Amino acid sequence: MEWRGRRQSDNVEDQRGASMGGSPFGRGGGFRIPVGGGGRRGGGLGIGGIVVILIICWITGINPLTLLSGGDIGFQDSGSRQTTGGAPANDDTTAFVRTVLAETEDTWNGIFQANGQRYQEPTLVLFSGQVSSACGFASSATGPFYCPGDHKLYLDTDFFRELEQRFDAAGDFAEAYVIAHEVGHHVQNLLGILPRFNQARQRMSEVEANQMSVRVELQADCFAGVWGKFTEQKGILERGDLEEALNAAQQIGDDTLQKRSQGYVVPESFNHGTSAQRMRWFQRGFDSGDIKACDTFSGDV
Repeated sequence: MEWRGRRQSDNVEDQRGASMGGSPFGRGGGFRIPVGGGGRRGGGLGIGGIVVILIICWITGINPLTLLSGGDIGFQDSGSRQTTGGAPANDDTTAFVRTVLAETEDTWNGIFQANGQRYQEPTLVLFSGQVSSACGFASSATGPFYCPGDHKLYLDTDFFRELEQRFDAAGDFAEAYVIAHEVGHHVQNLLGILPRFNQARQRMSEVEANQMSVRVELQADCFAGVWGKFTEQKGILERGDLEEALNAAQQIGDDTLQKRSQGYVVPESFNHGTSAQRMRWFQRGFDSGDIKACDTFSGDV
């Protein structure tokens, strides 16, 4: 991906190295890239910890499975993470993130304007180790996520290293796909899709909510593919970039993550989609370049 020398977004907050403050009790659940569901390294979560998580989720409305499964894989062994002064604001990774975010802004500003609407650009928050958002407290183990409550994307850039080393999904366009997917959730929020989903899931069983969540996540993948198409039209993509994104989608499918972490799959617990589904919907968005092709709520997915 030829990203160097291009416009960089100003909508980035670098909180790496900042001390944690505020309340861990937020205003609703976030939408994240899953990072697995296997056993925790460095010790398990005790009954007391589970009770605390359930209380927090009851107050905030966050699905407890999000916190319990998201925390099962950390970026480093438990207790070994040290928050330092943070990476410099002009480091290479920051420049890459700012550039990719700028490219999503260009794409979605154009799409919204063509449909007579105004695109509200989101803010991307870079953090290290842990962060507090309008959706509550989160650690690096949660993975990248979007919070509808404050219209912000949250990313610990160490996830890019995990993407390459743990999930075998190397490449700058694989990393760009992660950002574009979370931006896809922001687009859903602006279109009213996320608010409707949050209201509807209050009346759903856990299995029904998971099934609807899969459709939400697959649409975000499709929106990421739409962005990828516009990026290709600019001549930014290089040979192999599309394959990098598709491989990333494959590696973080629910079935693949569950097989890797526990050796078997539990389809009723899927909330992001299988590897095949995630690849198919990203490809559909990429091939069409049209958000109308991203209707994951009609028919089979």
